[in-house]
Amino acid sequence: MSEQVLPPPTQDDPKARAKADKAYAKAMRPWYKKKRFVIPLLLVLIILITQLGKGGSTPDTTANDTAASPAAASSPASSGKKAAAPAPAPAAEAAAKVGQKVRDGQFEFTVTKVKKGVKSIGNQYLNQKAQGQYVLVDITVTNIGDKAQLLADSSQKVRDAKSREFSTDSGAGVYLEDNKVFLNEINPGNSVKGTLVFDMPKGTTPASLELHDSPFSDGVTVKLS
Repeated sequence: MSEQVLPPPTQDDPKARAKADKAYAKAMRPWYKKKRFVIPLLLVLIILITQLGKGGSTPDTTANDTAASPAAASSPASSGKKAAAPAPAPAAEAAAKVGQKVRDGQFEFTVTKVKKGVKSIGNQYLNQKAQGQYVLVDITVTNIGDKAQLLADSSQKVRDAKSREFSTDSGAGVYLEDNKVFLNEINPGNSVKGTLVFDMPKGTTPASLELHDSPFSDGVTVKLS
């Protein structure tokens, strides 16, 4: 686009002449110095710089997500490794059997024989009949401690297959000859033998025997069947 350039005025009036000269000089300025060209150009440049600045500051969401989640980055799935299988639970310790030695506190016990279905205990003059059946458990007890310890048959328990608990029949136990486990204090290193008597329902099979060196000990279990 070209502009019409007017020649400088030739009026003799000084004011008119100065005004004309100013208008002439303004008209003769290069296009890039004129406001009507410079202002729009500046606006365009500002818009372009703003848009370029926004595009350059777009966050890298992938990098941020990875940095914000270290657990995901170190997980077996992300690393390509299989997770280690959990360690198996330790097997429960098997109960001892008849004939094996077991210990509780200061006593070492050995169950030597189990007999069930006994109807009565004693002789023809002094005896006692069972309410159900007597179960007789022969044991040997040794004091493995360093001081005397009282052995009481009442501290021992029998359980059947239904986990029912039965206590000893101490009154029937006194009818057995030479029964040393009824109530006896055993010195260190000494051993005694005797029979635990349990009155259980007919047809019931004793499943396990729980032996204690005192009423307050943890006890140890022997499997009877």
